[in-house]
Amino acid sequence: MRKLLLLAAGVLFVLGGTAYAFHDEGVARCAACHTMHNSQNNTLVDPNSPNGNPWLLKDATPSDVCLSCHAVTHGNEFTGTPLTPPPQTAAGSFIFLTATNLNEGRSGSYPGYTAGHSIVAPGYALAADGTVLNAPGGGANAFPSSDLGCSSCHDPHGNTNFRMLYGVGAIQDGLFTFTNPAPIAEGVSYNDTVGNTIHTAYHSGMSGWCGNCHGDFHNNNTKLVHPSGQALGGTIAGIYNRYNGTGDQTGGVQATSFLELVPFEDPAMTTTSTTGPTASSQVMCLTCHRAHASSAADAGRWDFTISVWSEEGVRSGTYAIPNPYPNPLADQRSLCNKCHNKDVNDLLLP
Repeated sequence: MRKLLLLAAGVLFVLGGTAYAFHDEGVARCAACHTMHNSQNNTLVDPNSPNGNPWLLKDATPSDVCLSCHAVTHGNEFTGTPLTPPPQTAAGSFIFLTATNLNEGRSGSYPGYTAGHSIVAPGYALAADGTVLNAPGGGANAFPSSDLGCSSCHDPHGNTNFRMLYGVGAIQDGLFTFTNPAPIAEGVSYNDTVGNTIHTAYHSGMSGWCGNCHGDFHNNNTKLVHPSGQALGGTIAGIYNRYNGTGDQTGGVQATSFLELVPFEDPAMTTTSTTGPTASSQVMCLTCHRAHASSAADAGRWDFTISVWSEEGVRSGTYAIPNPYPNPLADQRSLCNKCHNKDVNDLLLP
């Protein structure tokens, strides 16, 4: 009888183990990322680190290890090129960090590192931002760019937060401390191509969480007046719901007005909701930005430097963000108008 009980327990252990996702709390397979001896079959696991590294990782940096899976097979962060990227996921793609120029404006150049969070991953030719040395808006003690990696935001050993984002407490061996909790949200699969009918459902707390590194970037800087983490109010929510593009500025209805390129926070949001905001819905950092990177400078969900959408991708030769309102009667203006509609008297005919 005892043998039968032990056998049953063993079966349950094996079957139970298969239920764990790779990054579940109490990670299922340590050896996928770590190596004790930096050697396998008498061959260096990481030739770039002949003496190993402080974290006993299989690659030179934490981000290189993350991208060994998420570059292609689990997230498509490095599929294609900046000109031919993979279908876009909610966070955006780090492939845009390798672009030569992202600027669609009239002059100047925005190198790829301006595309978003410039994580350090030498194996993928990603280096620290040499111009912006600390997280913008974070003040004198802001997070240093030289240490920015996937594990600066995500807990590789797993937690119960949205996307395994860190909550309050120390991160990266005490390098930095977060003071705001992880946001509340519901995500789709990391491989899902997002759009207006399948997308992340942001509920609350995103701007506060971004503020762990970036401070109260908008609300506490007298040079910036755009609110974040605040209610839209009835006027802005009404404009959002009516706006259906430059060519149809008042024909939208709330039931179908949600635009993935201009999301908002709302506790009632679902991953398949098409409903626009109410007065209490909130604007947040990710209303305008992607979390990882985009083919626009500053991780913009749309390109802030262009006047009309027909300029998208033309000057830089990089990926043209698809126009959400391809109305042949009007060249679409900036999506700032989704909330503010300043093109009301500027219908551009062909």
